[in-house]
Amino acid sequence: MITRQRLAAGACALFAALTLGALVPAGTAVAADEPAGDKPAPKVELILDVSGSMRARDIDGDSRMAAAKQAFNEVLDATPEEVELGIRTLGANYPGEDRKTGCKDTAQLYPVGPLDRTEAKTAVATLRPTGWTPIGPALLKAADDLDQGAAGTRRIVLISDGEDTCQPLDPCEVAREIAAKGIGLTIDTLGLVADAKTRAQLSCIADATGGTYTSVRHKDELTDRVGQLVDRAADPVVTPVAVDGAAQCADAPQLKSGLYTDREKFGEHRYYRVDLEPGKELRASVSIAADRAVNRDYGVLLRAVTTHGREIVRGQESGDGRTDVVSTGLRYPKAEQDDDEAQPETVCLQVSNSYSAPASVKTTPGLPVELTVDVVDGPDEASDVAAFGLGHGWWLLAALVVVGFFAGVVWGWISRWRVTVWRTN
Repeated sequence: MITRQRLAAGACALFAALTLGALVPAGTAVAADEPAGDKPAPKVELILDVSGSMRARDIDGDSRMAAAKQAFNEVLDATPEEVELGIRTLGANYPGEDRKTGCKDTAQLYPVGPLDRTEAKTAVATLRPTGWTPIGPALLKAADDLDQGAAGTRRIVLISDGEDTCQPLDPCEVAREIAAKGIGLTIDTLGLVADAKTRAQLSCIADATGGTYTSVRHKDELTDRVGQLVDRAADPVVTPVAVDGAAQCADAPQLKSGLYTDREKFGEHRYYRVDLEPGKELRASVSIAADRAVNRDYGVLLRAVTTHGREIVRGQESGDGRTDVVSTGLRYPKAEQDDDEAQPETVCLQVSNSYSAPASVKTTPGLPVELTVDVVDGPDEASDVAAFGLGHGWWLLAALVVVGFFAGVVWGWISRWRVTVWRTN
């Protein structure tokens, strides 16, 4: 019995691997509607903490501020021509003790746009460590700086050496709100000689938008990492399209092949619609990220259903707190039809989750959802139909059935022979 259970578990794991392996999008149809030679320029805004603590001299014998200035100068020299870059400061202008005023101390030092390297370097050279650490307000302003004009790659690089001093405006919650806008903005954070609390806060900010956190203790590390992040903004990427799923299929948005983002509340169901022509195959996958603390034991379900609610195929996956992202996928081919007037079938994709949060954790905005939809040419043969979500795994199932049958026959024959011999003796 135990052996059979292990075989079944192994078979399921192989089926899942085969199914998910076929879900890689065959193209980038989301961006297909955009003119080929008219791509918007990537935009980056560097946010520099200029609070009083940046005077500390613990980075290669120099002050944190001096290390940041050196990194900025070298990065500005190496910034790709196609990148529009801006610089924003926090804590650079108000030296007083009034908290309300200090928490408004964020300003754009250099506007996001085509880079004048000399002008940008001159602006950086004037900075002196001064005041408070209003990270949350600075992130909000930076998001506004970048949320202008045509869509494209948007990235914030935050360099800080301490926690935000302007609570209760939690910068981690601010980052989640920015991500919920669906403008495709990523926040990367760098901590200069950061303590445990600062590391936790900067990591949370980065995780909320799919960015990265890096701990920095040397000048070269800071220069190299900032340069990498600026260069990364120039890399060609598929920009996800923000979409609002509906509570029922009849009201769901119509999707084509592409990459989409949404937000889903804890324990919610959201629907999306896809039209599938005869002879085509629908491949869909969904990922839901736990961008905050959640209770253990949760799952993600992706179902393809008819407009009347009948399930066609499903994909599901579960987690127990060891991973931040849970993904699953499905395939559904629609067979060719001899009728020349055959109409496309409307398939409803249902995305569900079973996440729950501790009482102390905010549940708004919802969890980030990334949905990939791809419609490709269907299989050539009917035997290749991905019924029940198995796809090409049917051959493996057949092989297991045949092997199991013959193994059972052989084992039964051996058992009967042993019993016969025993009785004879």
